[in-house]
Amino acid sequence: MAWLEVFRTAAHVGSFTAAGERLGFTQSAISRQISTLEAEFGAPLFDRLARGVRLTEHGRTLLPHAEALLDRLDGTRRELSALTELSVGRLRVGAFDSANAALVPGALAAFRAAHPQVAISLTEGLSAALLGRLQDGGIDLAVVAGYPGHPYDTEAFDLRPLTEDPVLVALPRDHPLAGRSRLRLAELAEETWIAGSRRAEDTLLAACLRSGLHPRVEYVVSGWTAKLGLVAAGLGPTLIPALAARAARPDVALVALHPADTPVRLVQTATRRGHRVPPAAAAFLERLRTAATATGGGADGPR
Repeated sequence: MAWLEVFRTAAHVGSFTAAGERLGFTQSAISRQISTLEAEFGAPLFDRLARGVRLTEHGRTLLPHAEALLDRLDGTRRELSALTELSVGRLRVGAFDSANAALVPGALAAFRAAHPQVAISLTEGLSAALLGRLQDGGIDLAVVAGYPGHPYDTEAFDLRPLTEDPVLVALPRDHPLAGRSRLRLAELAEETWIAGSRRAEDTLLAACLRSGLHPRVEYVVSGWTAKLGLVAAGLGPTLIPALAARAARPDVALVALHPADTPVRLVQTATRRGHRVPPAAAAFLERLRTAATATGGGADGPR
């Protein structure tokens, strides 16, 4: 393409010397590049005159094509620069449900304010499913969560810690234990629970199983609004990650669990290992770190 730029400039100014002055080359360097281009096309492009140069028939035929190619290259450069500068582009984020209570929305709001021209999409799901979407190229990054000792595939994904998320117990305000600052799961052994599945091992209640308790799940609902509504009605406690605590209602008390009863969930960002992170995703990762500092805690895991 550099040869075509030399050719176009010489054609416009009618002089190898003037073209060299405009492009920062010597007259002999311009002449050599034109000769190389003529050899490439197998035809003379300029008539060398006593004063300057003039396009031959071949040169006049080449000029509009050279200009079109150079203009297209300039447009491509502008588009690539716009992607880097985030004046265009797209951001495709995946996150688990409780991260979407405050952490991810805060980061997205800050990102959109800074880069309003970037198109944003948000996919919600369980961490394992989000990693599958990430692996398939359906999203650019995922916000996932898990427990220590159960790591994700670090050969396929680049996982970076974002924050930690303790699990809380949600109780009705008039529950005898609602005023406590911390609870042991054994103190709730006789309760009937509200959870996202009757299989405790598929929910946050898996912590009870690790403690030797076998909780009875009486109400199965998936959304935090429904879970907390049942709690407020006095129908049982539920476990809620701290990231979702903003969804709590004033007639529900949130009490911390003893750390010996349940591990703290880890919230991480995931990108595909071996793939360059798109500029928008890289910028959003910084917004996520800022939002995590501001909101604290949170994670996915079973519902």
